[in-house]
Amino acid sequence: MAARLLFRQLFEKESSTYTYLLADLGHPDKPAVLIDPVDRTVDRDITLVKELGLKLVYAMNTHVHADHVTGTGLIKAKMPGVKSVISKASKAVADHVVEHGDKIYFGDLFLEVRATPGHTVGCVTYVTGDGSDQPYPRMAFTGDALLIHGCGRTDFQGGSSHQLYQSVHSQIFTLPKDTLLYPGHDYKGFTVTTVGEEIVYNPRLTKDEETFKDIMENLNLAYPKMMDVAVPSNMVCGLQDIISKV
Repeated sequence: MAARLLFRQLFEKESSTYTYLLADLGHPDKPAVLIDPVDRTVDRDITLVKELGLKLVYAMNTHVHADHVTGTGLIKAKMPGVKSVISKASKAVADHVVEHGDKIYFGDLFLEVRATPGHTVGCVTYVTGDGSDQPYPRMAFTGDALLIHGCGRTDFQGGSSHQLYQSVHSQIFTLPKDTLLYPGHDYKGFTVTTVGEEIVYNPRLTKDEETFKDIMENLNLAYPKMMDVAVPSNMVCGLQDIISKV
């Protein structure tokens, strides 16, 4: 019998951030993970986890965010036993640091870690498992590496347009075309896309690499207003305030 996935897509309007809740309802404990929680919506997320009767095991980040403070630290304070997860390449502090190819299990389901640097040096994409007992179609949580008909900026935090282009084409566009792609943000009201859709319609990543690089170098984006607060906090997975009060 196929494992049963519970899936919820949650939104934080201040930073237009998506948080994702996944759980294995086929397992007696109903183990769950939260991907990219935001500090402002931690109480909402914890309430939902409890109402659904889930056991939250991991609070995970796709990268060190510059536009909001992760909710990981607050979740750990309010729900002892929850483990934080981030990539080793990010050089951030967490209970579990993951690398390309690692698998994160929650019950009988798992997420595969794919390194997708370029927006930041430590970006990863979490992809649901490949197997008859795993969700179909597959789902990929791309953080800011790939947005719906867009992508994350590459002009700070060790970003690289060359790396991002290679990451998306080698690690995301090689997934089955019906794979559902869930981004870290959306600013236009979209919620989900697919590999097949992005291969055809992404206005940046359908171009050759030189054109892509030229596009990314001429975005002229404003400095993220939360960056000076968010990045230091997120390097310790949102534990900065908690640590300073101890």
